[in-house]
Amino acid sequence: MTQVRNYFSWLAHQLKGWPQQNYYLFWFALGCQIMTLVNSPITPVAVITFIGTTLGVLCVLAINATKAVNGWLGLLSAACFMFVGFTAKNYLSIFEQTAYVLTLDIPVLISVRTWNDDTKDHLKTFAAKEWIISILFTLAVWAASAALIGRFTNDPRPIYDGMAFAISLTGGIVCFLRYNNQYFWWLFSGIAQLILWSVTFAQGDASLGMAINASIYVLNDILAFTVSPWFNAGRKRLGFKEIQSH
Repeated sequence: MTQVRNYFSWLAHQLKGWPQQNYYLFWFALGCQIMTLVNSPITPVAVITFIGTTLGVLCVLAINATKAVNGWLGLLSAACFMFVGFTAKNYLSIFEQTAYVLTLDIPVLISVRTWNDDTKDHLKTFAAKEWIISILFTLAVWAASAALIGRFTNDPRPIYDGMAFAISLTGGIVCFLRYNNQYFWWLFSGIAQLILWSVTFAQGDASLGMAINASIYVLNDILAFTVSPWFNAGRKRLGFKEIQSH
């Protein structure tokens, strides 16, 4: 029992020590989601969307700050987003969340006590070869996933759904391999998610909360380039050694 209590106390401590800008962004996001929730009919989907987006923002901010609590936050938010994606018929978003669980959440939970230091002390950055492979992989997954989901399901937005899935899947793999270039994929993933869920909202299949969530993700990704330990600008502020090119 003591070990369990200590574990949860340690996880709670992971919510501390983030760059101050991260906290500002979280409270801004929470305010936006509360306003969205109360200004629309409060349905089970709306409530689950609110819970998922709140946990999701905390998760990406925790990754930004290299804090291992992102494992649990990601797992819980993924469950919410899978439900929302299914109800909206954005089926590839379910596979996207599954990819996040496999590449981000489970590896963190397996090595939760060491993930913080292992990550910030062993970051890498792309050379030309990694850029080419990652871009080609993204394009191939986009083409294949959009074609397959459009053919075998009633997904009304296969092109947008496939785009968001392909970019996010690549970002998850790059993050798992501890390359800081993941944030270029996260940035475009946020933009792709914003397009997908804005179109979904316009077509009446989802609440505005998912589009707002995507816009917050974009802000987090931009923030990461300046304050996160994933990049040398943030590492210099925190007193960490610079990331060397491989």
